[in-house]
Amino acid sequence: MDLILWRHAEAEEGGPDLERRLTARGQKHAGRVAAWLLQRLPSKFTVIASPAQRARQTAEALGVKFKTSPRLAPGASAADVLAAAEWPERKGAVVLVGHQPTLGLAAAFLVCGNRDEWTIKKGGLWWLTNRVRDDESQVVVRAVVAPDLL
Repeated sequence: MDLILWRHAEAEEGGPDLERRLTARGQKHAGRVAAWLLQRLPSKFTVIASPAQRARQTAEALGVKFKTSPRLAPGASAADVLAAAEWPERKGAVVLVGHQPTLGLAAAFLVCGNRDEWTIKKGGLWWLTNRVRDDESQVVVRAVVAPDLL
């Protein structure tokens, strides 16, 4: 299974949290990362976004249909993220668009087994793969991408 943890891009300040929209810079960054992803994702993949407007707008940059899940809403837990992804049983690739600190917590748990608060830059992503070697499940970091480096 491939799991892409994509933090929403830069959003406007103020207003009701779930209604905050991407800034012009956030839209530009979401587009850059989406273009990078589309060149590398397999032909079949699933996208699931937080119900927050800024996460939905980030997901929309991919130009594909996506679902929303309250398991990815602000304040969700790392366990919620893994449940939304159906990690590691899901077949294929899933792109989850969500928030900090939740995505950073999920990345730290998957890579190190710790409950650390890793930071994923706004608009950035971590691409993780689950594989089995010698009957042992392993997590492989395939890519870490920041939008300002694309």
